[in-house]
Amino acid sequence: MSICDIVIPVHHDMNAPLSHYFIYTGHNSYLTGNQLSSDCSDVPIIKALQRGVRVIELDLWPNSTKDDIVVVHGRTLTTPVSLVQCLKSIKEHAFVKSRYPVIITLEDHLTPDLQAKVAEMTTQIFGDMLYFPQTDPLTEFPTPELLKDRVLISTKPPKEYLDSKQFKDASDSERELGEEGSLSPALSVEVEADDRCNGSDHDEEGLNPRDKKPDQQNAPQYKRLITIHAGKPKGNIRDHLKIAGDVKRLSLSEQELEKASASYGADIIRFTQKNIIRVYPKGTRVTSSNYRPHIGWMYGAQMVAFNMQGHGKSLWYMQGMFRANGGCGYVKKPAFLMEKGPHNEFFDPKRTLPVKTTLKVKVYMGNGWSSDFSKTHFDTFSPPDFYTKVCIVGVPADQANKKTKVIQDNWFPIWDEEFEFPLRIPELALLRIEVREYDKHEKDDFGGQTCLPVPELKSGFRAVPLYDEKGEKLKSVKLLMRFQFT
Repeated sequence: MSICDIVIPVHHDMNAPLSHYFIYTGHNSYLTGNQLSSDCSDVPIIKALQRGVRVIELDLWPNSTKDDIVVVHGRTLTTPVSLVQCLKSIKEHAFVKSRYPVIITLEDHLTPDLQAKVAEMTTQIFGDMLYFPQTDPLTEFPTPELLKDRVLISTKPPKEYLDSKQFKDASDSERELGEEGSLSPALSVEVEADDRCNGSDHDEEGLNPRDKKPDQQNAPQYKRLITIHAGKPKGNIRDHLKIAGDVKRLSLSEQELEKASASYGADIIRFTQKNIIRVYPKGTRVTSSNYRPHIGWMYGAQMVAFNMQGHGKSLWYMQGMFRANGGCGYVKKPAFLMEKGPHNEFFDPKRTLPVKTTLKVKVYMGNGWSSDFSKTHFDTFSPPDFYTKVCIVGVPADQANKKTKVIQDNWFPIWDEEFEFPLRIPELALLRIEVREYDKHEKDDFGGQTCLPVPELKSGFRAVPLYDEKGEKLKSVKLLMRFQFT
């Protein structure tokens, strides 16, 4: 039996504020391929929701006649999809994998009239599924348990966006164009109004659509639909990490986060105990590649946004992390990211701490390749030469890479090798397992992979299923392994 075959129910405490969780987060969720010329569609949104992704990002632009809204990666060659289609697909598929809340993050390039149209569309399509606060602003985020089966909006309030000197006037796309020198993926998790946006700033209490008077039904307030208010820092990031009364979300590129964490790591962790940080890919990732998610997780960043249409090791790490907690898309952050230490200090992931536990991983054997692959897939004239890589991904001090010997000419390799991994922060560790077929003259062929959250591993023998490069489970390929903690 495998931890991936057994459906482990949700077992984390789901009654803490949203800021206490890592959340399965997508970037440019509507793109089918690369960031510059692929089609926009609701299909990748549906696929992401079916996998348990809980944060969907939409970039909103006027259509060619300026009387409706499309979802498209602006100022690129991507082809648009209608906002209505995206919202209807989100409604239909939001809770097929998990009942915990879906957050729609918007980057908005709309006029006030079109913003009002977005608000009307959203309330009509989602109805009672749409959650927004009865009081504004929030001093603490609601809990995932309270928000079961609900949809939330995260965006930059239009009026504040224009008036605030704290935030730049450029959208993510425009910021990254300046940063990278090339047109690049917009990865905001907020509604980013541009210079045309003059969102109203009324002070009425936010009401759910069903509570509004009939004459208000046709023009619900865009601003009042926002549960998670967002912004981007201008100037010194440290100034934006100061704790205020109202909770908010801050957007940082992967480079901004790495730079800030080098100088203000404790400030970031303090900020994320109550507020939310979203990390997004740098602008040069036009092929929809991703970054190492631990750069955000180890500082408490809740929304580490990924290109789900890509593939590769970084995406495997993301898939591995969110296999935890029943695959519900919310993983409770470790206590040390939510508390101060005995001397009022905050967690420092770059500090070498004492070993807390040692994970022993024994790789016995594997089979299933002869069923899932053709006889000539790996080698034309002989059986494959398999070896297994076993790695720990986590805080820098826990990183480790091991591999078995190569078993030559055998569809049913028996390795019988054990590896030890001393772990200082097992709460943030992932066990990455990958089988490769050795090739003397070319790149070793891929034979399957999986990534497992170490806190969810149970001691004992396990049949561990492997997945393809995109994260789809292979039908037959499994490894017989044993895990032990000492």
